[in-house]
Parts: sequence; C-alpha cells; structure tokens
Amino acid sequence: MTIRLDVLGTATPYPRPGNACSGYLVTGPGARIWLDAGTGTLAELQRYVRPDELDAIWVSHAHADHAADLLTAYYALRFADLRPAAPIPLYGPPGLGDRLARFLGGDAAPSPVHRAFAVHELYDGHRVEVGGVTLTARAVEHDVPAFAVRIAAGDVAVAYSGDTAPCAALTDLAAGCDLLLCEADGARPDEAHHTPEDAGATATTAAVGRLVLTHVGPFLTGTDAVERAAAVFRGPVTLATPGEALVV
Repeated sequence: MTIRLDVLGTATPYPRPGNACSGYLVTGPGARIWLDAGTGTLAELQRYVRPDELDAIWVSHAHADHAADLLTAYYALRFADLRPAAPIPLYGPPGLGDRLARFLGGDAAPSPVHRAFAVHELYDGHRVEVGGVTLTARAVEHDVPAFAVRIAAGDVAVAYSGDTAPCAALTDLAAGCDLLLCEADGARPDEAHHTPEDAGATATTAAVGRLVLTHVGPFLTGTDAVERAAAVFRGPVTLATPGEALVV
C-alpha cells in the first residue's frame, strides 16, 4: 500500500509568500485527510481536493499556525458552493470544538460548529480508521495540549510530530516508521519544540527509515537545519517543501 503526503505549507509562526503554515494532505486507501489546518493551507488544499470531498480532518493542537483555517473552512462548507454530504469528522485536542464555537457563535446555543464538523476529541492512544488508513495519536510535550500521529496503511507507516519537545511518547509512536515528519522549530533546546539535533536523535532512537524536517523556525535556514539533523541521524534527511509530495 501507499501513503502520500502533499505538503501544503510548513511556515511558522505566520505564513510567508509561497509558504502557508503547517498543513498536509494525506492520501491513502479510501482516505483523504487534511492533517493540520494552519493559516493559508485551505487555499493550497484545493489544488488537490475540494474541502467537501475530505474524509477527515486531523489537527495536532490549537495554535493558529496549525488550526486557524478551520474557521475559513467552516464558512466554505456552510455558505459557499460546497455541498458536503455530512459534517466532516474533525479530530483535534480537547476543547477545540468549544474554541471554534466561541469564534463562530459567541454565546449562541446550540453551537453552529456541528453543522460543518463532527468533532472528536483526541486522547493519548486515540485510534481511528479512516477508509484503509489507521490514525493513532499520542499526547506529546508542548505548551498546550498537543498530539503526534502515526498514519498506517498495511505495512506502511508515517509519523508526524506536530509541535513537541523531544519525548518518549513521540519516539514510541514513530518506532520503525518508514518516514518521520518532524518539526524543527527550535534553534536552541526548549520545552516546546525540537531542534534539528533533537529531530535527528528522535529519528535515530525510533529507527525510522527517513527523516523529513518541517516547520523550521524563523531563526534557522532549511539548509542549516538539514545539516544539523544529518550530523545526528545517519539515514536520509530532507526538508519538506511546499508543493512536494512525500510518497511512502
């Protein structure tokens, strides 16, 4: 089987010309999944699929550079030319639905969110089947509730870190994966992000086949990040590029 990730954007903490914030389209057997919905990714998503044709949306955490385009997607699904057959399953951290509701409806009850999204709150160990793709979540260490995900189809597996400091949960989740898509937002060690060296160490400990860096912070260049990670991880190391297709 094959898993494909189309890179919609990798920028942090705000979109840049030609690069939206964090977002990917995951395509696998019977599944099209919008993975993180950072600022600007809705427009890029439509290069590949109409939003009303999505099978699910999966959001790692509620920071705007990973989730802000959910608001725009709500209006697209509800008040434009799109005609979803049913609310789209939305998997995200606890409280994400309430946060969207406050933006969309204030104190209105019932919340309008359910008209576009069927919200499911993630928890450590959460597992869901979308078509022939299995999504397994682990709680990771960030400054808000955050989750990494293992995406598996048959004997193929990809792990995505979301935003997190190095932690055992991510290493366990990524163990043996064909590809680890790992953020490298930190130029120096901190309690919320990976440095490039951290990403290399996580990839090494997890014994993944390939490391792809993403969400590289504004104080690093992509070239520097790859070189720093490659000094730690001896397998292939590349940089995620908007418009690129990562195929496993």
